[in-house]
Amino acid sequence: MPLTQVHPGLDRTDLSVLFLGGTGTISASCVRLAVATGMRVTVVNRGRNSQERVLPDGVESLVADVAALEAPLAGRGFDAVVNFLSYDADDARRMAGLFGGRTRQYVHISSASIYAKPVRQVPITESTPVGPNPHLDYATAKWRAERALQDAYLGEGFPITIVRPSHTYDDANPPLPGGWTVVDRIARGEEIPVHGDGTSLWTLTHAEDFAQGLVGLLGNPRAIGETFTITGDDVHAWDQIYTIVADALGVTPRLVHVASEMYPLVAPDWFWSGEMVGDIGHSAVFDTTKIRTFVPGYAPRLTFHRAASRMVAWRREHPESTRGDAGTDAVLSRIVGAYHRARAIFEAAA
Repeated sequence: MPLTQVHPGLDRTDLSVLFLGGTGTISASCVRLAVATGMRVTVVNRGRNSQERVLPDGVESLVADVAALEAPLAGRGFDAVVNFLSYDADDARRMAGLFGGRTRQYVHISSASIYAKPVRQVPITESTPVGPNPHLDYATAKWRAERALQDAYLGEGFPITIVRPSHTYDDANPPLPGGWTVVDRIARGEEIPVHGDGTSLWTLTHAEDFAQGLVGLLGNPRAIGETFTITGDDVHAWDQIYTIVADALGVTPRLVHVASEMYPLVAPDWFWSGEMVGDIGHSAVFDTTKIRTFVPGYAPRLTFHRAASRMVAWRREHPESTRGDAGTDAVLSRIVGAYHRARAIFEAAA
């Protein structure tokens, strides 16, 4: 299929869009909104679609490994390509080579975790310094991928748009370190470890709200070469986040405050331990002026209070996919136990 010729007066709802990944926490909402606006959507993934996030009618689905896209995409072009799966610099360079000349806009989904921590000035904007994160390999890889794509843009004119989401969730994926296992512990009345003193501020964005910004950027020539942070305005202290979930469950949470530095010591192999020190343990409040300027209709609607009730309803309706994980539960119990042992030692010495 030849690359779509975009007429200056073309309604952007007529775009042909390729999504690499389309059934994940963030991407599923973006695919649904793109289809709802009339875009012609193709999704490439490994075919491991979950029952929670089914592709909507009208989507062309291609089953392929993202590392072997040349054959399924041979001879095809798209007005926009959105890559939710690209991770490191090598992959970013490969994508630039693959889609150079095949698309008018390549949207790379990066991460707000690449902003240097601790943040020296708030709110965080697109010009806030970024860089490698010694505590979080994921953030460092995303930063390097951005640099590779920016080199391709400056050197070859590769039409990049970089998008940095922060902590984005949907009804099937609660934004808590430990996911549904934490919700299960709250419901059972078990103690929940909370990093620091529970007062650091954190921005939460529902995927449906994020999708407004992402889909609004597709087909916009002004977005080429630009970077956007897309978040909502829902900011809470971590104690509040856990308490909102508990309120939705109809229980009182039992929160235990644990120093962020203790997590890697007690649970060094747990993904979230690195997050506590390298990202999530720091306050993160974002300025969204830029995305609102480029997408004037961007208006996040879902507060976490409302979304928490939806998640609890989802849990009731999908018990098979929202039950706690024994391994994660053991990690959380180990962290809580370490806190109590340390406290007992201190009290005995006092």
